Amino acid sequence: MADTDDTPETELADTNDADDEDTPDTESSSEPDRTTIRTGRNFEEEYRLSADVVGAFLVDLGEQLQDSDDLRLVTDEWELPFAFGEPVELEIEYEGVDEPELEIELQIPGRTDETAPDVE
Repeated sequence: MADTDDTPETELADTNDADDEDTPDTESSSEPDRTTIRTGRNFEEEYRLSADVVGAFLVDLGEQLQDSDDLRLVTDEWELPFAFGEPVELEIEYEGVDEPELEIELQIPGRTDETAPDVE
């Protein structure tokens, strides 16, 4: 899985509570400066990657979905910490006419810190 300029590799990073600051982590000189994507901002990236790179990404994503309720997507330029909730929506769409295409969409809702009001 070679990393080239035209196929950026996105990785899942281990989550930890020290990453809750509003500024990128710059304590270690070995880590590059990254923009941290926070709530209140829209962000979108699209990649055209080989199937093996996407497969590895999906395995890492699946493991974090199973093991934690926080994700952190990371590239050299940006990081996106995300606390997710339930239920996760999975949509599978197959178009078999002309050029067959399989689309798999995953929607992961954000976790809220809201609580229900008290009943008295």
